[in-house]
Amino acid sequence: MNDSYTMFTQVPIIPVIAIEHLEDAIPLAEALVAGGLTTLEVTLRTDCAAAAMRGIANQVEGAVLGAGTVTTESQFHEVVDSGARFVVSPGHNDELFRASGDTGIPLLPGAVTASEIMRVTGAGFPIVKFFPAATSGGHHAIEAFRGPFPSVKFIPTGGVNPENLASYLSLSNVVAAGGSWMLPASLVQNKDWPGITRLATEACSLATSLLTPEESKL
Repeated sequence: MNDSYTMFTQVPIIPVIAIEHLEDAIPLAEALVAGGLTTLEVTLRTDCAAAAMRGIANQVEGAVLGAGTVTTESQFHEVVDSGARFVVSPGHNDELFRASGDTGIPLLPGAVTASEIMRVTGAGFPIVKFFPAATSGGHHAIEAFRGPFPSVKFIPTGGVNPENLASYLSLSNVVAAGGSWMLPASLVQNKDWPGITRLATEACSLATSLLTPEESKL
C-alpha cells in the first residue's frame, strides 16, 4: 500500500465531525487528540467547515486533518487549501480521482457495491469508504467482499457504534472505522471538552483492544 495511506491505519477510529460553531473547532479537535484520536474527518456539512479546518490545521498539534463529504473537484481543492491532508467522499467520480492525482492528496472514495469497488480500485485507490455501512449490509457485506476482492481494504462509516465496532474491526479487510458516537451533541453544546476527551479515550482503548498485536491488515 502507498505510504501516503498509512494515516488511515495509524488509529483504528476516525471521528467524523460536523462543526456547527467555529469557536468549537479548535477545543473539540484538541479534546479528540488528547484522547488518542488523531486522524480527524471534518465534514463539509456546515457553513464554517472550511474555516474550522484552517484553524485546526494551524493550531492543533498532532492532528491529522481530513475533509469529508467532498463531492466535487472544486471542493477538493478548497479543502486542500484549508489544510486537509486527506479527502473523504461518500461516493466517487472522475473529478475526484483527477484532483487526487493532480495534488497527491490521498482520497478515500465511497463504494458499497462490487461494481463500485471495481471502479475505485481500478482507478488506483487501495482503501474504500464503505458508506452508509449499516444500511448497506454492514459487516456481513464487507466480509463477503473478501472473496472477490482479497487486496481491498475498507473503512466503514454510517451507523458504527461501540456495540457493533467489534464486528467490523475483527474483519481482516477493515483497517479502521469512522463514527461520531464520541461526539454527542449534549457535550459539544455544553463545551464539555474533558467529557469529549474521556469518550475519545474510551473509543481508542476499545478499538485497540479489538485488534490483535499481529494483525497489521496491510
